[in-house]
Amino acid sequence: MNSKTKKITTVGMLCALAYLAVAAGRIPLILFLKYDPKDVVIVIGGLIFGPWVSFVISFLVSLAQMLTISENGVLGFLMNVISSCSFACTAAWVYQKRRTRRGAMAGLLVGWGCMVCVMLLWNYLIAPIYMGCTRQEIASLLIPAFLPFNLIKGGVNAGITALIYKPVVRALRHSHLVEPRERS
Repeated sequence: MNSKTKKITTVGMLCALAYLAVAAGRIPLILFLKYDPKDVVIVIGGLIFGPWVSFVISFLVSLAQMLTISENGVLGFLMNVISSCSFACTAAWVYQKRRTRRGAMAGLLVGWGCMVCVMLLWNYLIAPIYMGCTRQEIASLLIPAFLPFNLIKGGVNAGITALIYKPVVRALRHSHLVEPRERS
């Protein structure tokens, strides 16, 4: 199997795993907000192959989620892509600049912070539309609900990724789906 075919196969497998994570792993946390571990899979794809792959996986999984299990339609799709990309693409971009353990940790931390800030803004802008609330009602939920939710979500995703990234990459290399020359 050539390198391009291996990459497409691996990205497809990561898409399936990320979808499975959201379909089977949703856990209610704060009010109506549910945690799912799909961003762990998305960021691992980005750390291995770069930020563009994080975007592709995020887009495809969010699209599949919208068409099957989402309760929020197109706006939920948009919010999922923005949330996943602000975390995973940012982390992958930072790691791409410095492909070391410290670079990976810095990427996860910067991605976490980026996601928290971006989602506070986007929840303020978009949540009133799909929740049927006023912007003032959403603003009153930003600090007591949206902020802790995104802090928990990003922290859990960064922590799980830090723990499992190397074993996952090792397994993918062992199965010849990731080339040894790709420093991950």
